[in-house]
Amino acid sequence: MRVLMFGWEFPPHISGGLGTACYGLTRGMSSIPGLEILFVVPKAHGDEDQSRIRVLGAGDITLDIRKIREHNYLKDLSYIEINSNLVPYTSPEEYEVLVNKAENTGRRFVETTMGGKLNFTGTYGKNLYEEIANYAVVAGEIAVTTDFEIIHAHDWLTYPAGIAAKRASGKPLVIHVHATDFDRSGGKVNPTVFEIEKTGMQIADKIVAVSNLTRNTVIDKYGIHPDKVVTVYNAVDPLPENEQLQLRRGINEKVVTFLGRITLQKGPEYFVMAAHKVLKKMDNVRFVMAGSGELMEKMILWTSSLGISDRFHYTGFLKGDDVFRMFSLSDVYVMPSVSEPFGISPLEAMQSNVPSIISHQSGVAEILKYALKVDFWDVDALADAIYGLLNYPSLAEMFKKHGVQEVNDMKWENSGKKVHNIYQEFVK
Repeated sequence: MRVLMFGWEFPPHISGGLGTACYGLTRGMSSIPGLEILFVVPKAHGDEDQSRIRVLGAGDITLDIRKIREHNYLKDLSYIEINSNLVPYTSPEEYEVLVNKAENTGRRFVETTMGGKLNFTGTYGKNLYEEIANYAVVAGEIAVTTDFEIIHAHDWLTYPAGIAAKRASGKPLVIHVHATDFDRSGGKVNPTVFEIEKTGMQIADKIVAVSNLTRNTVIDKYGIHPDKVVTVYNAVDPLPENEQLQLRRGINEKVVTFLGRITLQKGPEYFVMAAHKVLKKMDNVRFVMAGSGELMEKMILWTSSLGISDRFHYTGFLKGDDVFRMFSLSDVYVMPSVSEPFGISPLEAMQSNVPSIISHQSGVAEILKYALKVDFWDVDALADAIYGLLNYPSLAEMFKKHGVQEVNDMKWENSGKKVHNIYQEFVK
């Protein structure tokens, strides 16, 4: 079975959990006999791991303008406002400002470079919607020139590409919902993104959600029939013993870590409030906010106004080994997400022997037993959980011991087999 798969990012060039999840899933699926995956990204850099799958950059495809006009790949995508400045990860306030500024400048035809190729940044910049539309055009071209049995599109940025490939080939489309705009925006959805998501869900033959939390959102918020949506949980690759990093600290104090985008969705303000409460009870602890995002400056100013900036550290965005270096220095990991479709970072922390605290409002809370769980808004409970893990060694050791085993049992191979079973519903 050959799979034409569309994603927006692939390691080592990632901005968050989406690329990590795509990499893990494709690695897990690569062990299935007879299954071949062509993974398409807007821009391939050449240093992607292609030991088990083939990675193709949309910018490397030569287009036939006559075929583009003939097939009209953008027929169902008229709601994409070319040249929009909206980006996928913003606060509700930024959404409102950008929506108010947006001007409908009309649609223009795809412009190619010499040789009939399109330029892609593969990022989330000001020309994001233009790249999404161009990506869909290229997807249609790939679909009519490539042999495959099924299409798989990851997250909203690639749904138009999946739709174009489905129209061009007539092959079944599976879309993978890693998050929805209800998660990213705190409920104040961007109407254009919502339309892209809803259209993808309506046209898809099957929808994979990363948790029951996400599955319920797809059903309740987008009006999709429950029979069409199936949950397949994410996983994590266990760390070999020789790769588990153990770094020496420059301090003798405890370290509590938040690692993720510093955005409304991730609940960084609740981390700051809980830290303030903990520091009233103990002073031999430091708090690390590892990540980047539009709320970072606000968090820096807030910790300063609370008088705890000497106890706070900001690292910026971390990826790869730097993530595990951070975990090796941590005593507790905290994910106080307001709305987290899944959440891979607690799994990475737990496999690094770091006891974790997660919000009930996360998909991973559905499957983890050995993580402390609190409501994101319950700052007192969060502070108590942090304090308990820092001051009661037997409690922390229990969560470390059982947490590592629990996470190591969550294998991408199992998730890959479940997705493969979905494919087999349509490919006999």
